[in-house]
Amino acid sequence: MPRSNALFHLLAVVTVAIWGTTFVSTKVLLLHGLPPAEIFLLRFVQAYVCLALLYRRRWFVGWRDEGLMLVAGMTGGSLYFLTENTALEYTLAGNVSLVVATAPLLTALLASLTRASRSGVRLWGASVLALAGVTLVVMNGQGHLAFHLAGDMLALSAAFSWAIYQLVTKRLCDRYGATLLTRKVFGYGLLTILVYFLFRPVDIDPTLLARPVVWGNLLFLGLVASMGCYWLWSKVIERLGAITSANYIYLNPVTTLAFSYLFLGEPVSAYAIFGAVCIITGVYLAVSPERQRPLRRKPR
Repeated sequence: MPRSNALFHLLAVVTVAIWGTTFVSTKVLLLHGLPPAEIFLLRFVQAYVCLALLYRRRWFVGWRDEGLMLVAGMTGGSLYFLTENTALEYTLAGNVSLVVATAPLLTALLASLTRASRSGVRLWGASVLALAGVTLVVMNGQGHLAFHLAGDMLALSAAFSWAIYQLVTKRLCDRYGATLLTRKVFGYGLLTILVYFLFRPVDIDPTLLARPVVWGNLLFLGLVASMGCYWLWSKVIERLGAITSANYIYLNPVTTLAFSYLFLGEPVSAYAIFGAVCIITGVYLAVSPERQRPLRRKPR
């Protein structure tokens, strides 16, 4: 990979590694009684307030681009988290992890359909290898996955939502900086989640927020995983493109597996380790440039 892009590949790995730990952090909050939608609300409020204080300019950029930012806020914020978290109520967590991990494939497919980019055979092959690795990591030696239509379709909706976010963000990154774009994503994410709360009132027990483990995890999710990582991801998409950056999402189950083992004591099988190797290999093949074969001159 070009040296100029090496830093952004590293940032992509770091960002996805942090996002992989959010499953553990969110699980801790769920066990303490915070509902999924409220967790999203609290983490995005923190991120938006901080970014609004840091960047107080350009509150309106034109109706067309505001519309695109609204789409980014929904697909990368409210809609993505609602469909993913709600899917957990209807199907297994392993199913959700596996189906959401199809986001890079969906990104490449949508890019091809919209002619935003063309994907070669190597990229598709690397994606299939990484997805096979995700399957092994999610199954973790259990031998099978039970499918539940409602939950699995919600998880697929989350993956499709993130694929749209990747492409829309890439289009906007060409015209706006990461700070402005990230602030807009959080703002529209919060605005659109309010529609959900019109049908189900906010349910937050104030006594929960006084617990160090609760507010500690909320600060991590809001300031690090949301504000910091979304900002970094915007820079990564801007530099590497929607498809290349999306392939790093395959690493998410690997970091989740590692941190679940370290902090939750969940077992790790040989199948999962082999799956992690497949994922890392697939991602490497997907993001590394293909070598051009030298042209052979015909004898005169």
